[in-house]
Amino acid sequence: MTDEELDALVASLGPAGKVRLLTGASGWRTQGEPAVGLRPLVTSDGPVGVRGESWDERETSLVLPSPTALAAAWDEQLAQEMGGLLAFEARRKGVDVLLAPTLNLHRTPLGGRHFECYAEDPLLTARTGAAVIRGVQEGGVAATAKHFVANDAETDRLTVDVRVGEQALREVYLAPFEAAVDAGVWVVMSAYNRVNGATMSASPLLAEPLKGAWGFDGVVVSDWGAVRSTVETARAAQDLAMPGPESAWGDALLAAVRTGAVAESALDDKVRRLLRLADRVGALGAPAPRWRPVVPESHRRALLRRAVAAGTVLVRNTGSAGPVLPLDPGRLRTVAVIGPRAAEPRIQGGGSAEVFPARTVSPLAGIRQALGPDVRVLHAPGVPPERRPVPLSGALARNPMSGQQGVLVRLLDAEGAELHAEHRLSGRIVEPARVDGAATVEIRALLRPGVTGEWTLAVGGFGPISLAVDGRTVLAGEFARDTDDPTRVHVSPPYRRATLPLTAGQGYEVVARRGLAPDTGVATVLAAAPPPGCPAAALAEAVSAARAADAVVLVVGTTEATESEGSDRGSLSLPDGQDALVRAVSGAHPDTVVLVNSGGPVALPWREEVAALLIGWFPGQEAGHGLADVLLGRAEPGGRLPTTWPVRQSDVPVLDTVPDRGALRYDEGLHIGYRAWLRGRSAPAYWFGHGLGYTSWQYERLDVPRSVAADGSFEVRVQVRNTGGREGREVVQVYLARPETTVERPARWLAGHAAVRARPGETAEAVVRVDRRALEHWSVTGHGWRTEPGGFTVCAGRSAGDLPLTAEIRVPAPAWQAAGERSETVTPR
Repeated sequence: MTDEELDALVASLGPAGKVRLLTGASGWRTQGEPAVGLRPLVTSDGPVGVRGESWDERETSLVLPSPTALAAAWDEQLAQEMGGLLAFEARRKGVDVLLAPTLNLHRTPLGGRHFECYAEDPLLTARTGAAVIRGVQEGGVAATAKHFVANDAETDRLTVDVRVGEQALREVYLAPFEAAVDAGVWVVMSAYNRVNGATMSASPLLAEPLKGAWGFDGVVVSDWGAVRSTVETARAAQDLAMPGPESAWGDALLAAVRTGAVAESALDDKVRRLLRLADRVGALGAPAPRWRPVVPESHRRALLRRAVAAGTVLVRNTGSAGPVLPLDPGRLRTVAVIGPRAAEPRIQGGGSAEVFPARTVSPLAGIRQALGPDVRVLHAPGVPPERRPVPLSGALARNPMSGQQGVLVRLLDAEGAELHAEHRLSGRIVEPARVDGAATVEIRALLRPGVTGEWTLAVGGFGPISLAVDGRTVLAGEFARDTDDPTRVHVSPPYRRATLPLTAGQGYEVVARRGLAPDTGVATVLAAAPPPGCPAAALAEAVSAARAADAVVLVVGTTEATESEGSDRGSLSLPDGQDALVRAVSGAHPDTVVLVNSGGPVALPWREEVAALLIGWFPGQEAGHGLADVLLGRAEPGGRLPTTWPVRQSDVPVLDTVPDRGALRYDEGLHIGYRAWLRGRSAPAYWFGHGLGYTSWQYERLDVPRSVAADGSFEVRVQVRNTGGREGREVVQVYLARPETTVERPARWLAGHAAVRARPGETAEAVVRVDRRALEHWSVTGHGWRTEPGGFTVCAGRSAGDLPLTAEIRVPAPAWQAAGERSETVTPR
């Protein structure tokens, strides 16, 4: 639809009609307007899967590897394919706007939501995010670049004021969003936080550079509940307030327009953008034929399996007699698969991005299937079961009415009469059915413990809560809402606990009730935790299994309590005695292979004591199959680290996530991640970009041009030789440095990368394009991009800390240099 046609539609609406369109109709839908042929737009969370409008475990989704795992592949084609898969899922579920990708950065490894972000480097984040955006939008679904901007930690995220300098803001934190606009993104989400005093839903950054210099012509949607004022946000370049229908806009905005506090022309631009978005996704004008899935499920699973291997990073492979991996299946008779995450891996992070998988292939199941019946596979968790309550599921609970695995959920009126009842598969009810007159939600289950002892039962939620076991009340009280964080209120509310003795094999009817008081959210959870186990016995079982095996695979990782939306991490240590488990198992079997199942870095004090070490991230639903492919050499571990891993937490250059008097100061400026490590006195355990694969490489030659092209870009050619015994893939990384400079710069910074493949003994040439922006810096005096003429050092190698080849390139004063400028030149846009 042309701009003129959009203008005519906008003109046909009065102020009330315009205001109505600018606030959501519900939690996940926008308003429709039949008079202009506009149907509601459906939105959904989606970094690792598309949940759809309902938060119901019966509505399953494909679960992709976490964004950290995807970025670890350093593969834009794969990222674009993942975006296409997300578009497929969105169309299958009737979703028009996918709330992904997340383009915030790993400023510090303590960020609790980093599994949902790509990397510590703005360029790798930008290129991965842009590729996902292209894949999503090629499928006719809008991608959403979020959270604009500097929303890089979870502590006080609704109110924190991020204080960041102009140069760092432009060169580091805004850079991935600029790339998203260049990729044609249709939606940008404004964040909860403030930046330099301005809340992002009213920030001048929405107008300039987003809609001004960058030319973004799409919709700025608020993070859910982030529009908390009327006139300030409406005057800004904020376009759509979600969710609805309650909002700081609505009637208050209409009144502001009528009094002249907000110009109606401001509404016109917002509505025009919303209509343009609707046109792009097929929600404006004559209804388009409904899209139907055509990609077989087996193909989708195969792609997810390939992505697991592509993002898995091999950081160590040095056994007692040489490399341990890949394992030789022909020499295996007994394999021990050990660890708390071996049978129950974390395939995704916690919070609003969670989806419900139709299946999860654990490492234990994947290895068993890959090895077949002729190989004995032993399993030992190695640590006692978690003491943190987890929602009741079919493994422990049954519906007392039907006997089915799961729970019975009832909605009751104020007198306790049943209004609605349904069977659910989990004790975590985020969105109960909506029934007029409902005053209480009840979760009822027949609990049959597997072990005797002191069990912990818990109810999650706010407001009046009670818990009864066989008719005896064990917990009751009024629990006031103590936060405005939507994740804590509506998705993962706190638990209220009761401990009582239960006998193995005996059935107990457990009934949790929560009053649906106003402003207490909708989520209710019934959860349980078994009695504390014996750490010594669990450890002894694991050591015994390791000693009896030809090969040992040990899977360790984080928990939802340590990596989840809504809170940052207090420690990088693995929880629950897992460090002791690794040391005991590796002591019993010298060629132990360890897989780390986490969304971001953890401390690995034993890393030099194990034979092989893999970083598997949160790998999605095909975790076990992809891991088995890597372990047995059917696929190469293709990953390279998208973020630097420290030796110990105290070494990390940037750690702060806690605001001081409401402000979080980014005093490190440009120097985050590997850039900060390059300025420090200690070295990390593993540099940004590190990853080994199953062969070895020699860097032989680096060719650079004498000067840059007329557009400010240039090509670097790097020749590498496969010196190992297998065909492999190498990610060639190019960094720039400016030894003599008059402006603030990192010691070196990523400027480009390219992957090559070669057979044993063959050479390959990587061609890496370095864009003009890699040579530029942001001038805080001129408030624009500048080029500093002179010599730059080009470095090529395998990681930010392993760059064997260097060359020099001269950058002349650009052709667009303004008359009289010498050391700095303004870049036109």
